[in-house]
Amino acid sequence: FDTEIIDHVTWNDDDTKVTATILDMIKKGADIVVCTGGMSVDPDDNTPGAIRMSGAHIVSYGAPVLPGAMFLMAYAESGVPIVGLPGCVMYAKRTIFDLVLPYIMADEPVKPEDLSRLGVGGLCLGCDVCVFPNCGFGR
Repeated sequence: FDTEIIDHVTWNDDDTKVTATILDMIKKGADIVVCTGGMSVDPDDNTPGAIRMSGAHIVSYGAPVLPGAMFLMAYAESGVPIVGLPGCVMYAKRTIFDLVLPYIMADEPVKPEDLSRLGVGGLCLGCDVCVFPNCGFGR
C-alpha cells in the first residue's frame, strides 16, 4: 500500500510507555497505529494491556487464523484503528495482517464477525510458490 510511516518507536514491554506512544501517534495524525511484539499470553507480554489502557475499544483479541492467532483489533475513541500484531508477522510470508489491512486501508470497519469468518480458510498452507491472494487463505 502507498503509505507514509510518520514515526517508529521501539520499547521493551513497558505498558505505560507503549500506551503513551499509541496516544502520541494518534495526536501526530496517524491513520493507523501498528503495535508489534508482546502479543502472546505470557505474563510479560504487555502490549494488549497497553492498547486497552489507551482507551481503545477492543474489537477482538485473537483471530481464527494461522499464522496470526494472537492478533488484536481495536479502535481509538477518535476512530483510528490500532492493531496488535503477533510475532509471526516478522517471519511468515502471509498472516492475519494481510487479510485485515485492506479493510483498514479502505476505511472499512473491522467487526468481530468479520474476523470470525476468517476461520474458514484461516490456515495458510505455506505453499512453496505463494499465490496469495489467489488462494483459499482467509476465504
